Amino acid sequence: MRIKTKLYLGFTFLFLVITGIGLLGIFSINKIANDSQAILKANYESLQYVKNMQQALDGMEISDEGSYRVFEENLAQQEQNITEVGEKDATAEVRTRFESVSQSDSSTALINSVRAALYKIQELNMNAIVRKNNEARHTADRAKMFLSIIGTFCFLVSLSFIINFPGHIANPIRDLTEGIKEIANKNYSQRLHFKSSDEFGELSNAFNSMAAQLDAYEHSNLAKILFEKKRIETIINNMKDPVIGLNEKNIILFANEEAIKIINVSESDLVGKYAPDVALKNDLLRRLLTMDDTIKPLKIYANRKESYFSKEVYPIISEEKSIGQVILLRNITRFQELDLAKTNFIATISHELKTPISSIKLSLQLLDDERIGNLNEEQKKLLENIRDDSQRLLKITGELLDLAQVESGNIKLEKQQVQPGDIIDYAYHALKFQAEQKQISLEVSTPGDLPKVNCDLEKTAWVMVNFLSNAINHSPEKSRVIMKARKENGEVIFSVADSGKGIDPKYRDKVFEKFYRVPNTDTGKSGTGLGLAISKDFIMAQGGRIWMESVVNGGSEFFFSLTTV
Repeated sequence: MRIKTKLYLGFTFLFLVITGIGLLGIFSINKIANDSQAILKANYESLQYVKNMQQALDGMEISDEGSYRVFEENLAQQEQNITEVGEKDATAEVRTRFESVSQSDSSTALINSVRAALYKIQELNMNAIVRKNNEARHTADRAKMFLSIIGTFCFLVSLSFIINFPGHIANPIRDLTEGIKEIANKNYSQRLHFKSSDEFGELSNAFNSMAAQLDAYEHSNLAKILFEKKRIETIINNMKDPVIGLNEKNIILFANEEAIKIINVSESDLVGKYAPDVALKNDLLRRLLTMDDTIKPLKIYANRKESYFSKEVYPIISEEKSIGQVILLRNITRFQELDLAKTNFIATISHELKTPISSIKLSLQLLDDERIGNLNEEQKKLLENIRDDSQRLLKITGELLDLAQVESGNIKLEKQQVQPGDIIDYAYHALKFQAEQKQISLEVSTPGDLPKVNCDLEKTAWVMVNFLSNAINHSPEKSRVIMKARKENGEVIFSVADSGKGIDPKYRDKVFEKFYRVPNTDTGKSGTGLGLAISKDFIMAQGGRIWMESVVNGGSEFFFSLTTV
């Protein structure tokens, strides 16, 4: 039987008990009321009529004419209220004797005979009142007895129902609660034993099945899970790089010894704590939580010296939902030192190379002077090749010096308010001749109401020249290159679009890296692969953005943005 059905039956039973007692009480009260009403109506009214007629007889003795009328009225009413055995004959006798009194003189003897007849009626009704009162009392006693018996029975049954029925519902719930607590305490041997076939029985079967599966899972995987956990903890603690793990609520789950050492916080004050709360009192952790992992290396004083770390963040994903992250700090101090040495070396070599290259160019100018002597065509061709190579070497040397300046962090910016059209015009006029040689059409698209930008004109124009030079080199002859500038969200966005082969998606993330050249894009001119890397550093140093878009066989478009004044 279902629990819902049991509840219906239980409450229906209580409803029937209450209804039965109520109906029995109403029936008994009505019975007593009817008996009392019968006494009042049948007998009490007859006694009242008799009393009125006796008083009228007193008036007849003194020959009061009104007394006859009162007697007649009450006698007529008495004749309509005959309810007892013998009352009819007694009333007829009164009628006979009253007529005798009415037709003759009102003698005392006749009046007394009427009184005697009235007395019989009075006695009959008095006896009836006594008898009916006894019957009403017996009825009340029986009703009291029946109500007491039935009420006692219903009370005992209801009391038993109230005591037992809630337990029938609550006990399984209590057992289920205890069972769930045991399961929560990893006591997977806990079982429920409900013998009923209702919902509790089904719940018991489902609970036992769940506990059995948890028990099997615990015994089959717990040892493996604990072993893997211990192994991972050992690996993390023996890593030479600081590692910090956080859950999706920014609670610190673990931190290896290297992380605890550089953060300079005890493990008890770090692990299990809310990271932003710890960061309030620790500058390094605050920087780790807020800094972008793409910025320059993080300088930390560790192991009694200044060390450099790069931050890497690895999100932890489960079922396409983030459940935390791991912060890894790679110690790149050795590489930073090597990079600094490389930068210094490049700066020194580049600076030293500029002097002999300038001498070579000066010598070429002297050799090309006809006053020294005439050259044949082959000699002129050799000089032209030497001049091109010298120019290329000078360009490479200049780019290397710019790179050294960028990497050393000594970029000197002379910011000023510049019209975007000036930047585009500078690049246009600088490379117009080169575009005409390839019969490439240079198109400029700039609105006339562009606001000024705050930038270093020389370095920004250098970036635009680099973009335009690359576009001309990678565009086929008789094509077009478009230079654009537009305002968008408080920035001015500059772009150069070419008509070349485009860049394959797998190479696009690397085009701004140092010394990188996209494969299979040989345009007949050699380069260092530094132009876009330097452009990126120049633009980002001015607080701008730089990116590119490309379609294979549809051309490429390079962008950079600067904040408006």
